[in-house]
Amino acid sequence: MFNLSNIIYLVIAVVLSMSIHETAHGLVSYWMGDPTAKMEGRLSLNPFKHVDWIGLVCLLVCGFGWAKPVPVDARYYKDAKTGIIWTSFAGPIANFLLSFICVFLFYALYKFAPYFMMSSVGYFISNTLTYTGLISTGFGIFNLIPVPPLDGSKVLFSFLPDDKYYKFIDGAPWMNLLFILLIFSGLLDYPLGMLRSNMIQFFEMIAKMILGF
Repeated sequence: MFNLSNIIYLVIAVVLSMSIHETAHGLVSYWMGDPTAKMEGRLSLNPFKHVDWIGLVCLLVCGFGWAKPVPVDARYYKDAKTGIIWTSFAGPIANFLLSFICVFLFYALYKFAPYFMMSSVGYFISNTLTYTGLISTGFGIFNLIPVPPLDGSKVLFSFLPDDKYYKFIDGAPWMNLLFILLIFSGLLDYPLGMLRSNMIQFFEMIAKMILGF
């Protein structure tokens, strides 16, 4: 059951996860020669540059949402397919990195500042780290689903011949319908939840090894 504190933690986690995700797309595209995101001011961690407020509300209310997609132009890449693959991977990888940092900081505080964690400020920080780690991991995994318009589809379809690849990348009505059905059917809830739990456990194991637990 949500209370005001939980909503605050959730909003912070969602905004951070979306901002990191979209900034990573733009940065990698820029590194590969595409200036589009930079020209539109999207190479920024400022959440107001990335958050789609309708998408944010949908995520909080319905459990899924979206950010403003970072504009990229594959014509600037030396190899369009390769560029799209790396640009697509960048968002989920950034989410997993953010999740690991949150897990690491949580256990670092637990080991080196346990009394601080029992304070009101420490309690707020630890809960923010927990929510952000979970949301960011889930956001990264969700975006790797190989269904348009998610990032995973752009990676999977790169193995198709060029004519079919660009047709799939541009999307089709039945693909959008499939995406909506998958979201509302609940079929993905268990496997995505299991993947998120396993990934968080892996991050915890690595963090504890580094910190000497």
